[in-house]
This record gives sequence, C-alpha cells and structure tokens, in this order.
Amino acid sequence: MRVTNKNKDSKVEVLDAEVINDENSTKKSGNESAKKTLKDDIVDVSISNTVDEEIEILKELLPVVKAGTSLVPTKDSDLDPLKQYIKDISRYKLLSQEEEQSLVQELQETGDIEAAKALVVANLRLVVKIAMEYRSAYKNVMDLIQEGNIGLMKAVSKYNPEKGAKLSYYASWWIKSYILKFILDNFRLVKVGTTAEQKKLFYNLMREKERLMNQGIEPEAKLISQNLGVSEEAVKEMDLRLSSRGAALSLDAPLTGEDGGGSAYDLLSNDDEGMEELLGHQQGLEILEQHLDKFIADLKPRDKEIFRKRLLSEVPPSLQSIADDYGVSRERIRQIEARLLEKLKVYMSDFIR
Repeated sequence: MRVTNKNKDSKVEVLDAEVINDENSTKKSGNESAKKTLKDDIVDVSISNTVDEEIEILKELLPVVKAGTSLVPTKDSDLDPLKQYIKDISRYKLLSQEEEQSLVQELQETGDIEAAKALVVANLRLVVKIAMEYRSAYKNVMDLIQEGNIGLMKAVSKYNPEKGAKLSYYASWWIKSYILKFILDNFRLVKVGTTAEQKKLFYNLMREKERLMNQGIEPEAKLISQNLGVSEEAVKEMDLRLSSRGAALSLDAPLTGEDGGGSAYDLLSNDDEGMEELLGHQQGLEILEQHLDKFIADLKPRDKEIFRKRLLSEVPPSLQSIADDYGVSRERIRQIEARLLEKLKVYMSDFIR
C-alpha cells in the first residue's frame, strides 16, 4: 500500500520540510518538492533516506526536537528537549477503536496522507515508552525515539487489519525492530568500557553534565574530570561516544515551568479508552527475544559463551580475562566478538525487512 497526497493543496504541518507531491516527481527529482510551513517550530525531518518511498511522505509529519538544540533550558522554555518533546506530543489525542478503524480503512482505500498522519501522531507516545525501555543500552533517547518513529511510520504504511493484529501491537514490533537494529549498528559507540574509569564515565557523565547545567555552569571537560576523578581525555572520549544530543533522563523527573509538580511520565499517561492498548506491546518484545534465542542456539559452544559474556552482559568481562580462559590472545577474542556482532546484525536485518 502506497501513501499518496490526495489533496496537494492541503497544508501539512512541517517546518521547512520537503513534501513529495506525487510518485512521478519522487522518481525524477528525489528530494525536490514544494515547501510547506508549520505554526510550531518543534519539528525536524532529518531522518534516514534509506526508508521506503511511502515513509518519505510520512516522515515530514514527525515532531522531533531540532538537531543541535541545547540541553540547557532557555527563557522561552523551562523544559529540556526530551521533556519538551513529550509535552509537545501529548497534545495529540488518542484514537478510539472506531476512529482508528475508520482512519485505517480510509488509508487503505484512498492512501490519504491526512489519515496516515492521524494514525502516526496518535501513537507517538508508544514510541517514547518503548524507547525508554532501551535507554540502558543507548543513552541518547532522542536518537532511539527518532528510529522508533521510522518504525512507526513503516507500520502505518504496511498495516493490514484483516490479519487480526491491533495496530498498537503491530506497530510496537516495527518500533522495537528499528530501535534494536539502530542499537546494534551503533553498538561499538555506546558499549560500556572495560576499565573502571570508562565505567564511571558511562554511568555518570551525562548526569554530571546535567547537574552542572542546572546550576548555570558550563560543563567543560576539565571541570567534569575533576568532579568525577577521571582524566580530561577520558571525559572527551566518552562524551563523543554518548553524543551531546541525547541524555540519560528519567520520565519520573519533575517538570518545571507551567507543568511544575508533574513529571514527564504524567504527560504520557492518559486514562482515555485505548491507552491500555498502547501498553500491550510485550508480545512484540517476546518476538525479538525469540529471534535472538534462535540466533544464539545456532552458535558453536565457544562463540555462544563469548557472545553472552561480551555482548549480553551488563558488565562484560575484559577481553584479556576471556582470552586467558581459552588460552588464546586478546586480539583473537576481539576478532571473534566482531565477527559475532556482524553476524547478528545481518541476521536481525534479514527478519526486519
């Protein structure tokens, strides 16, 4: 099913986003298209160009915090980017079962872009909830949300209600698949280090930066290194790994400003009928776990043990300690680990397609 823009004159809420008017113009000119504007400048369409053509249209509907936004609250907003994003998407109402069915039917029959948009924005909360489940594996939650949003759009474009699955369940599978693949693709950048200094920075760097910024202090590497008792070079290296656009933030953290007294989780919570459906995505995770278990089961005994110790353990043992166990070199274990990781990425890519 291909999503098309049924009404070319209708205004799509995007900020400096390129809207593809029809399939022919997409094939001829790629990203060339008419520009539309949005009243709220909270969106950014810097999403991967590798998604399908129907996603090229849907991605422009996505509200994401602008790239390069500072984590320091400004005078116009007392909220950091993640909490501001949660607040922004909370204005989109959840759909009743009847409303969802009607929109799905309209999308199936006409490819109406507005129907697709309504289905996407009504499920943005689901993406945040799922992304937060993976924050221990990848601290830049906004990156995970963006990847999850791509998965959500993929789900909306491919959803077939005749197969019996609810949209929220079907979407949760795609969301988690895209998030997991993103984490695997970036595994080397966020992996916990093997030294005590690296581990301390992995768990405390973003927290210390946030603490300093809340006090109005510039979080310079030298100051952070002194506060945490680590080297300045190690701070700079870990900061690059974790990226500056995301943060290890909690949904339970209190909000400030006009939403004072509540929390980011409160903005996601809703007692409306249908919210429980958004929470019923555990089966999607079980599907991914089944694929992972099958992958591990097919490994040789030594590879299986190295995979579990180095790639699944929260605190993986050092390469040298595993090398000593098997009587081989540290470099040999590193090569085996790299081969297993690449094999897993290929395996996961096969079933995500």
